[in-house]
Amino acid sequence: MLQSYMQGLAVGFSLIIAIGAQNAFVLKQGLKKQNVFWICVVCAASDSVLILLGVLGFAKIIQTHPEFVDWAKYFGAIFLLVYGAQHFIQAFRASSGLAPSENNESQLFKMIMICLALTWLNPHVYLDTVVLIGSISTKFESTAVYFAMGAVTASWLFFFSLGFGARFLLPIFQNQRSWQILDFIIGLVMWAIALSLVL
Repeated sequence: MLQSYMQGLAVGFSLIIAIGAQNAFVLKQGLKKQNVFWICVVCAASDSVLILLGVLGFAKIIQTHPEFVDWAKYFGAIFLLVYGAQHFIQAFRASSGLAPSENNESQLFKMIMICLALTWLNPHVYLDTVVLIGSISTKFESTAVYFAMGAVTASWLFFFSLGFGARFLLPIFQNQRSWQILDFIIGLVMWAIALSLVL
């Protein structure tokens, strides 16, 4: 059981650490200290649902109905192009950075919707969590649930570490130029992922 859990933990970390749209979003919200807890909860909970779906056998459904991933691919590419463009615009604005913003319910709702879109419109998420983790879990048979728990734990640990650990980078981001560079890099990441989805 412990071995299955630890292998799930290792697989979960190996898949989630790669820089992607979701991670870049969590990092920026962590630096801004805006709705960090709820953003981390949404990301980790979404991954948990997808991992459990994979372990429960939904990988076969995705494999037999590839059009589902195709729809996510094109909608995701459009969303990432628009979202990336917004970051490029912010990168060239003088006000980019830690400018005060309304931290109210509408702002929280908006951030959660962006977070959900970055997660559920990304076909790579389905391939990594549902298909890949789901396929690996079949090797564990009776202990697959412990493997899934390990992968889920990795997701929660990673997102909360990234979101709340980002504040340790704040001394670097006291400089306006650092925020502009970050926004430019995030824009590049979003567009690179969008292009990779359609090419």
